[in-house]
Amino acid sequence: MGGKITYVFLATVLVLVFGVVAMEGVLLLLTGEPAAMGMGAIAFVLPVVGAWFLWQNTRFARRANRLAAELEAEGGLPVDELKRTQGGRIDRDSADEVFARRKAETEDAPDDWRSWFRLAVAYHDARDTPRARKAMQRAITLHDAV
Repeated sequence: MGGKITYVFLATVLVLVFGVVAMEGVLLLLTGEPAAMGMGAIAFVLPVVGAWFLWQNTRFARRANRLAAELEAEGGLPVDELKRTQGGRIDRDSADEVFARRKAETEDAPDDWRSWFRLAVAYHDARDTPRARKAMQRAITLHDAV
């Protein structure tokens, strides 16, 4: 729950920053000077692009959480069997071992969103965030296709 609160707080701050940047962009556009108007146009476009990225990330997180809730209701969430260091970090060899099993599971059932979800968790545990996002996106796509 703490992660969700932090996300909402930071997203709210980001939206406020977008608003300030957009207002500054409008003020620069109103100066009438060509250079200032160019900067104002760019300053006005940046919040739009940023808002789009924020929306896409929020949508991704909501859809992934929906899959997690459904998998939890089925009793299919991956069990945390990872060894940890004294500092609490995940042991790399342990993460690699679990990842190998999750990858084999996904190769055996490539059309099962559940196996892709568990693979995404294994990628995340192995600190491979880009592949974790791609695997989670694949899980979402497969789930929505059903």
